[in-house]
Amino acid sequence: MTPIALTVAGSDSSGGAGIEADLKTFSALGVYGATVITALTAQNTRGVCAIHAVPADFVAAQMDAVFSDLRVNAVKIGMLWQPEAIEAVAAGLARWRSGNVVLDPVLVATSGERLLAPSAQVLLKRKLFPCARLVTPNLLEAAALLDTSVAQTEEDMREQGKRLLALGPQAVLMKGGHGGGAQSLDILIEPGQCMALVADRVTTRNGHGTGCTLSSAITAGLAKGLDLAEAVRLGKKFVTAALVAADALEVGSGRGPLHHFHGIWPQQPAQ
Repeated sequence: MTPIALTVAGSDSSGGAGIEADLKTFSALGVYGATVITALTAQNTRGVCAIHAVPADFVAAQMDAVFSDLRVNAVKIGMLWQPEAIEAVAAGLARWRSGNVVLDPVLVATSGERLLAPSAQVLLKRKLFPCARLVTPNLLEAAALLDTSVAQTEEDMREQGKRLLALGPQAVLMKGGHGGGAQSLDILIEPGQCMALVADRVTTRNGHGTGCTLSSAITAGLAKGLDLAEAVRLGKKFVTAALVAADALEVGSGRGPLHHFHGIWPQQPAQ
């Protein structure tokens, strides 16, 4: 059977993050991708210019159209923007009894623009955290969700991850990409156990869509039948390789995208 993953997220008109990054990642990893678009963004490599919310009833209609016909093996949830979208997505997941949900709590774009209305943050935790097989906050998102300071140490990351786990998801992946040091540390936290994933930190001018790509790579692994730890290892490996190859791309004048097709396109030397 063809593995199918669904991304529920916003559209990035420059193609580097959101729905577009998710579909590229699914395709690169051999998974068929379907979409539910929650918002349209006018953005490029320099930032977000405008956001247009998709009406909640149309978000629900997209979910029903996909789930009523496609055998969805895993779901990635990214940018939701408005409380109404959160309500619609939570209801749709319950209506179709969807499992293997990876929730990327997108709060703020890399360029600084908010991608979740402040009024929606509490609702996100209450409605969607309990639906999630995995929640994937970066250090800044975890601090905002917990209304605390940004984790500075590995112990801080573990403690904050456990606090987020108590909100209802089956597991939390604390992403250390915003930290410092020569290595990038992520920590997978499940009830009673933690797993550290370490990779050399990649210096690149192109890192737009890193969080979207990681969460969608993990979703692709779950759609293919991997267990959670294996899917997280796959995601970490894929996003690291996409960052290493990113400077081979010349896209835009700002912070460009990862190279999602680094394993498929002919290799070109960085300029």
